[in-house]
Amino acid sequence: MAHTPTAPAHPAGPPPVAEAVGVGKRFGATVALRDARIAVAPGESHALVGRNGAGKSTLVSLLTGLRRPDTGVLRFSGEPAPPVGDIEAWRARVACVYQRSTIIADLTVAENLFLNRQSAGPLRPIRWGRLRRRAEELLGEYGVDVDATARARDLSVEQRQFVEIARALSFGARFIVLDEPTAKLDARGIGRLFDKLRDLRRQGVAFLYISHHLREVYDLCTTVTVYRDATHVLTAPVAEVGHRALVEAMTGDTPATAAAGADAAAGPAARRPAEPDEGPGLLTIDGLTLPGVCDGLSLSVRSGEVVGLAGAAASGNVRVAEAVAGLHRAQAGRILVGGRAVRTGSVPSALAAGVGLVPEDRHLQGLVGNRSVAENATLTVTDQLGPFGTVLPARTALFARRMIRDLDIKTPGPATPVSALSGGNQQKVVVARALATDPRVLVAVRPTNGVDVRSKEFLLRRVREVADGGRAALIVSDELDDLRACDRVVVMFHGRVVAEFAPGWRDDEVVAAMEGIGAADGAGPDPEHDADACPPEEDER
Repeated sequence: MAHTPTAPAHPAGPPPVAEAVGVGKRFGATVALRDARIAVAPGESHALVGRNGAGKSTLVSLLTGLRRPDTGVLRFSGEPAPPVGDIEAWRARVACVYQRSTIIADLTVAENLFLNRQSAGPLRPIRWGRLRRRAEELLGEYGVDVDATARARDLSVEQRQFVEIARALSFGARFIVLDEPTAKLDARGIGRLFDKLRDLRRQGVAFLYISHHLREVYDLCTTVTVYRDATHVLTAPVAEVGHRALVEAMTGDTPATAAAGADAAAGPAARRPAEPDEGPGLLTIDGLTLPGVCDGLSLSVRSGEVVGLAGAAASGNVRVAEAVAGLHRAQAGRILVGGRAVRTGSVPSALAAGVGLVPEDRHLQGLVGNRSVAENATLTVTDQLGPFGTVLPARTALFARRMIRDLDIKTPGPATPVSALSGGNQQKVVVARALATDPRVLVAVRPTNGVDVRSKEFLLRRVREVADGGRAALIVSDELDDLRACDRVVVMFHGRVVAEFAPGWRDDEVVAAMEGIGAADGAGPDPEHDADACPPEEDER
């Protein structure tokens, strides 16, 4: 290493379970980290926040032994980090649950939990019965209701996430990195995760918690560190940092600059568009029945309207949205766009009818990682990029440049591999592809999943612009920030529509409906407690 600063002493107590001092990392001409630092104490839940591209992912790659820092030092419990490549030594110090699942779909749950450690030794046979029992014990310990013999591909998103968390914890490390662990969990799943993390903290396990959801930071974490522009900006107790101050640290905006750009930064919910048409729906779902998902569901979205379809993971709202885009065949009922029926289970029919889709998981459903930004952004319009079924590179690049400009995608150029972009810019590519066909109906499933505050505001404004242009948008999400961008919110619970909300709804009302309870039951959040934990949402905007 070119530079090795001296780590500070820790006379007041035991050394941090994980510590980075003066860390720097470059990738060619790109500075990914510059003199960055962080220290996580034993038993601490330490949040790391920052906009996309701030350096969080690079720091995680260093703390987990995937990469070697160019400058600086890493220590675990006061001892130097193991050499890069010593997998067993790293696993004894740190475990990581990544935003992108590392579960292998074709293996069983038990095989995934004990991958590469199925037997007592390299020459010992695998005792499958014992392996399954060990898996069941591990799943039971962490409250994961999953069949150990089930194939991972048959699990829900929530189940896969919990299996991955259980696997990470099973290595016994006292320091665990959680990279957006709640991105695909519903409220109850998040509650179960947080309860377990609090239990583990009491046992001395420390966490580095990376999330774009600031309410989770205030709810779970004791300390927060902010990175911006590849360097350390702030470390402070969470209780001493207001919501506005935290967002300012992440974005670099001062109150003066925020006031100057208030109209642009206020987010899509800050202004109300023209009233939507009162005529028949541009999108009509009529008596839709999807086996195991919904039975006789009906919903309408008018021209000029943004409708939120809210619900927890088991509500069926995501499958309904995917059915509109042609991904699932209906057992009964109809889907109509502009009064004309769309053949269910047919993506070409949905595209021809004018449906654009932003899928739930950009990694698994939205992007071809080894292809360029241009190729990914134009997948839905290849028939427009050359004569007689050909694709002309020049026309592709021209089309892509326009989309890069319109969506403000930060990329060196159209030929850049999409895998090289930050999460927020990858999501913009997915949205660009959905908008490339100029859809009459835009279906956006959790469109701001795993993106920073500014990217979230930008993407929701683009959804609003679709409706303002006389078209219709359906936002399918359980994120309250997403739902605030909507003209009305329809809530599903276990395959049924259970509530509908006009603008001005309260958080506890919508959350209670998504959870299948009434706010009057006393199960909703305590407004006073919530205000103490995290100042009002408008502070973030």
